[in-house]
Amino acid sequence: MQHRLRIALFQPDIAGNTGTILRTAACLGLAVDIIEPAGFDLSDRNLRRAGMDYLELAALTRHVDFAAFEDWLHRESRRLVLLTTRAETPYTAFGYLPGDVLLFGRESAGVPDSVHETADSRLTIPMVAGRSLNLAVSVAMVAGEALRQVG
Repeated sequence: MQHRLRIALFQPDIAGNTGTILRTAACLGLAVDIIEPAGFDLSDRNLRRAGMDYLELAALTRHVDFAAFEDWLHRESRRLVLLTTRAETPYTAFGYLPGDVLLFGRESAGVPDSVHETADSRLTIPMVAGRSLNLAVSVAMVAGEALRQVG
């Protein structure tokens, strides 16, 4: 199966979230890119527990750092769509394309300014002030909207 729409995780902190995202991606037919270093061992048992037997179905690509990911992104001619609290455009008001890579930052710190500036588009999930969603929930919401749009 060719994976067009992709989820990218920038240096994820929590194995359980990453496992849940891998499981979600496997169920939805999406590929996942992990930009290292992660805040946990990618063979961590929590990752396997959260991903259950879906991990074998997940299309996972690991990138040693953001520079390697960015090189791959340009070779593939893909558009980088960053989800961030520092954006104005709601994720539901954006026109997704089949080759988009949806980038989500670390649970603890998001992405650095240098990564923020490289994104082709920046989107946000509108929330009540002072609240935030779990990363895996955010990924599922945005991926669902992107899939709805691209078919």
